[in-house]
Amino acid sequence: MDRTLVLIRHGQSDWNLKNLFTGWKDPDLTPVGVEEARAAGRRLKGIGVRFDKAFTSALTRAQHTTRLVLEELGQASVPTVRDIRLNERDYGDLSGLNKAEAAQKWGEEQVMIWRRSYDIPPPGGESLRDTLARVLPYYNQDILPCVLRGESTVVVAHGNSLRALLMVLERATPETIPGIELATGVPVVYRLRADSTVESKQVLEA
Repeated sequence: MDRTLVLIRHGQSDWNLKNLFTGWKDPDLTPVGVEEARAAGRRLKGIGVRFDKAFTSALTRAQHTTRLVLEELGQASVPTVRDIRLNERDYGDLSGLNKAEAAQKWGEEQVMIWRRSYDIPPPGGESLRDTLARVLPYYNQDILPCVLRGESTVVVAHGNSLRALLMVLERATPETIPGIELATGVPVVYRLRADSTVESKQVLEA
């Protein structure tokens, strides 16, 4: 049985380009982001992936990426589930701020702690641990059963909601996860064993 799970961080958004903390704000893709999404679809097509199910967040940039990827694959009719639990982490008071401005306001070291630590949230926002607390149950209850049934599944979401999944799939720890980054629009293809552990991983870089 082919238990395929593909994770894709959405293509570049307008606020990625402007170096703003985005979180639950809802900017769309830039023209670069659109091309990143289409290129992701082409690379997946190149290795012969056919999806049975797609999951994405409640945010436009992830949904737009999902649609473009599936169009490039010629699989636009794949059932797609949208859920708020796959949203990016909520950056709270940082949302909408330029990262350099935030560093001026709170100090570069403090902002880096909020960005990269596992369990220290920004004011009014979520830590990665908080994000994991909503993403992991959703993965276990809704996404993983599809994969284990042999349904080829793609999850298109965000840097931090996907990093939460990487903690499970790659057994990352609170100490190692700060060093793990996901590039926009780059598919990561996992094949899972029957016990849900990772058998193989392939990163489809440009």
